[in-house]
Amino acid sequence: MTTVKVALNKVTSKHLFMGSAILVNGGNYLYNLLLGRILGPEAFADAALLVTLLLVLSFVGMTFQLTTTKFAVLFSGNTWTVFKSTMYRYALMFGVCTGAVIYLFSEQLQVLFQTENHGMFKIFALSVPLYFFMSVNRGRFQGKHHFGKLAATYQTEMWSRLILTFLLLLLLPLESSLLIAMGIALSFIFGLFPSDIKNIQVFAKERLSSAHLKEVWIFIGLTAGYELTQIIINNSDILLVKHYFNDTDAGLYSSLALIGRVVYFVAWMFVMLLMPTVIQKQKDGEPTAPILFKYVFFISALSSTIVLACYWFPELIISLMFGDAYISIAHLLWQYALATSLFAISNIFAYYFLSLNQYAPVILSGILGLSQVVLVTLYHDTLETVVQVQIIAMVILLIAQVIFFLIKNSSSSNNNDLRDVRPRTL
Repeated sequence: MTTVKVALNKVTSKHLFMGSAILVNGGNYLYNLLLGRILGPEAFADAALLVTLLLVLSFVGMTFQLTTTKFAVLFSGNTWTVFKSTMYRYALMFGVCTGAVIYLFSEQLQVLFQTENHGMFKIFALSVPLYFFMSVNRGRFQGKHHFGKLAATYQTEMWSRLILTFLLLLLLPLESSLLIAMGIALSFIFGLFPSDIKNIQVFAKERLSSAHLKEVWIFIGLTAGYELTQIIINNSDILLVKHYFNDTDAGLYSSLALIGRVVYFVAWMFVMLLMPTVIQKQKDGEPTAPILFKYVFFISALSSTIVLACYWFPELIISLMFGDAYISIAHLLWQYALATSLFAISNIFAYYFLSLNQYAPVILSGILGLSQVVLVTLYHDTLETVVQVQIIAMVILLIAQVIFFLIKNSSSSNNNDLRDVRPRTL
């Protein structure tokens, strides 16, 4: 019993969050795998489009979450109280506007992505404001290191989506895409728990000072710019394949993308811990590079393992996860995993720089993100070509991030050396 107590005492809230994040990623994977198996490649194409839209929404939501995280560390007292209300207000206003645009253009989206109906986009649109409100909530927990509550909100969202979606598919005689959209919308409601929004006045009259507001908007702009590049890099390939290829090929590619993105989803877990730690260390005047090295090592080791497994056992992995109907895409699995691994590692560098208010990595990612879209638009004769042009873009992105880090680190070291010069005596 004593040994057990000692072991439990060593378990921190960060460890619990890591365990919870693994469970959430596993649950989300199970959700996608079951959809793929139940629906088949053709119908899964529409389902995968909704999941991709959910990922796009999560990247936009990260702008609100990371901004709240950063200033939860930096602000205190009345400034923090006013800031919270401000972020909830921004999130609701942006969510309502975004949802309205998706709703109004639902028919055009149906034509663009060749879906069976436009009702799925309308249902999705109605839920958008809830997601952004939830993102601010998560940023509060993340910045204040309330990792237990942060884990709980991800758990409630994941389990409700997993259970409710398949109950709806089982019980209601409607098109699968409509039912999946309903499941996603309902999961956002459950994801609001725990909310912990006491004393939050969304439309309070008190405002941040002009200096603080400027600081907040600069970071929002920087983060939004980077999250936009994340959306482009992480999701443009699926959207373009859905546009250029038939439903069967799009469904096959979606299964490939889902398996290959294991690395990215695990890297996300480390980003949640990286950012508040780097901001706090910078605030305290401590070195931040060791934190970067630790997480880059973890993700690199994990990436290598997954890429090798996909290279050695592609057909087995595809068959176990999605079934024999998807086996024709197996030969591309390791290549897609490689592209995602390169992106995941460069992503750790990017969020590290973002924590330190460095603008150049955002610009680099934006350029490479757009280049990926251009390459896929120009070269999409086969699914193999689509994957290979992404590898080229991600190699260039990672090299650029590493070079930027070396330059900045060398510059910082030289400045420290100059400050450490002391008069010498003979």
